[in-house]
Parts: sequence; structure tokens; C-alpha cells
Amino acid sequence: MQIYLDYSATTPTRKEAIAVMQTVLTQQWGNPSSLHEWGQRAATVVEQARVQVAGLINAADPASIIFTSGGTEANNLAIMGVARLYAVPQHLIISSVEHSAISETVRFLEMWGWEVTRLSVDIKGKVNPLDLKAALRHNTVLVSVIYGQSEVGTVQPIKELGKIVRSHGALFHTDAVQAAGRLPIDVQQLPVDLVSLSSHKIYGPQGAGALYVRPGVDLMPLLGGGGQEMGLRSGTQAVPIIAGFGVAAKLAAEELPTEAPRLIELRDRAFAQLSEIPGLIATGDGCDRLPHHVSICLQNADGEKLSGKTLVRQLNLAGIGISAGAACHSGKLSPSPILLAMGYSEKAALGGIRITLGHDTTEADIDWTAMVLKQVLQRLTSESLKQQLLQIRVK
Repeated sequence: MQIYLDYSATTPTRKEAIAVMQTVLTQQWGNPSSLHEWGQRAATVVEQARVQVAGLINAADPASIIFTSGGTEANNLAIMGVARLYAVPQHLIISSVEHSAISETVRFLEMWGWEVTRLSVDIKGKVNPLDLKAALRHNTVLVSVIYGQSEVGTVQPIKELGKIVRSHGALFHTDAVQAAGRLPIDVQQLPVDLVSLSSHKIYGPQGAGALYVRPGVDLMPLLGGGGQEMGLRSGTQAVPIIAGFGVAAKLAAEELPTEAPRLIELRDRAFAQLSEIPGLIATGDGCDRLPHHVSICLQNADGEKLSGKTLVRQLNLAGIGISAGAACHSGKLSPSPILLAMGYSEKAALGGIRITLGHDTTEADIDWTAMVLKQVLQRLTSESLKQQLLQIRVK
């Protein structure tokens, strides 16, 4: 049995997206910047996809959608595109639970003299709007807070945060890579200026993303060149991939009213079963949570012997794909920075795992995974105790 439960990492490309990509590759392969018929056929494909992606977040003007190579580039364009407008370093604010595409980009800005405030979060991983209000300064030009946290699933109060930022006069960006297609997003109602999206998180092809730029917001491009994508992203567009992204966005919007409730039922079923396993605790916010996202951690992680990474490897041997928050650097296991930011101990932060659900996930998949995880954890715990007793005897 093969069960894939890592949909937050990537989703399988849906057949409808593959079909349109094949058509574009064989029949509409021109350069969209060319004025002849071949180029105009390709340009039509790109603009249709732009309309489809705009529809996913209810953007009134499709020209506000700037295609990129993925969510990472979209995040970089948002952060650096604002920062490069200023000759003198200013102040920006992010949360302490951002994706590395934000946190690493901001770290570079700090090296160049920018002041950065990282908002703390509570044990659920949520930002307190009062903390944001207190952190704003006269020279705060940008605030970036992730919409739905990829590791623990917590959904931030984006509307409330956005109102605070807008009243201050700064720009507000949100990384909505995990939320788009899983939660309704309406940029005409939300006080957001910049929104990052990714194709391969919504059953589109890898290699495409987008940044929504509210009309009237200025950015400096990261790349110099021919001025494609409204002058913000030079380079010939990847027409087939963008076409697949567009189809995936259109279908995600259509399926959202039925798929989100289905995923919530499966998610809650998984939490109910995993809560019965000794030694596991749920992480993230139980209510304000991504519909497809289940995250837990081991209370008694023990380095490589008993960690989130260990569980990932063991479940992989059983044909089940999940992921862990802790990372391995130079042979040494490092605790999850997200769990640390939420107040978990280093030991517990080694034991975080993420189970994320998708189109193909069934109740049987959830039940089987919970059973396997329980058996694996019982065996690993028993082996760890035996090793500890053996070490005591040797001493």
C-alpha cells in the first residue's frame, strides 16, 4: 500500500493541467512577446492563465498577477521589490514563523542595514495583533505575515493584521502559498497589497508561481531584461507551465466549496485517532487551521533515535509519505525553528511531524496511517528504553 500524505510539500499535477500543457507544447509554443501569429497564440495562453489565477483570489484586474518561477521567487519579489525602492535602509516586520523564503531574504536585508522586527507567536503559532501595532514605527515600510503556516497549519488573523498595517500606511504582504485553493481568499475584501502563490501546491506543475500586486503598489524588479510581466519579471514566460497553473487555479476555485469541508473531516478524524497515541501532542491552532493540515510532535524525542525524522523514515518503509519539521545539517539534527518560536523545548522541537491531506486521501488512508504510526512509535519507544537501560548498566 502506498499512501502519500505530504501535500503541503507538493501535489501531483492533475490530468487537466497536463493535458493543456501538452497542447501548448505542441501547438502554442511561440514566444509571447513576438508580434506574429505564433507569438500571439502563446500570449493568449498566458493571459488566459492570468485571468484564471486572478479568479482564485478574486483579483479584479488580471494584470495584478505577476507570474514567477514559484512561491519562493514571489516572496523574494515582494520583499526585495519593496526594499529596493529605498536608497536608505528602513524598517520591516515579519512573524517568527515565516517560511525560509521570507526569513532568509529578510536576513540578507539586515546585513545591508535594514532594521527587522520578528513578531513572537503564542503556543499555537499565532501572532497577536496588539504586538504588531506596538512594533510599527515611523519608518516601517513593509509587514509580511504568512497566511497559513506550512509546518503547523495555523492560520493567522490576516484581515485584522492587514487593517492595522493599512491604517499605519505601510504595505502588507502575505505568503498564501499553503492557503490558496484551500481557503477562500478575496483580495478585494482583504487589506493586503502583495500575495504570494504557488502552482504545485494546488495540483499544477512545479516551476510556476505568482505574486499579486495591488494596483497602485510600486515594486522594483529583481531581474533586468525585456520587461515582461508588467516590467516586474523579465524573461520569456514559461508558457506551458503557466497554462497548467491557470487550469489548476480555475479548478481549485471551483472545487473549494466541496473539497475544503471534506478535508476538514479527514483532518479532524486524523487528530482524533492520533490523540489516542501516548507520547504524541497536537501542534498549531486547533480552530484557525488549514483544512488539510495535521501536525503533531513527540513529547519525548531523543535525537536521531526517536525524532520526527525517524518517524518519517519508518513510515516511508511502510509505504506512507509524511514530513518532519526538524532539519539535518552536517549530520546533526537541528530542532524545528518554528516549534522553537512557538515555545517548545529543543527536545520537543526535534519530534515534530506533519501529515497533509489531498484529493486522493481517504478515511482508510487515515485509519491505516494512524495504526502504523502507533505500532512504529511503540517499537521505537521500546528500543529507546532498552538502549537507555543498557547504557546505565554499562556505566
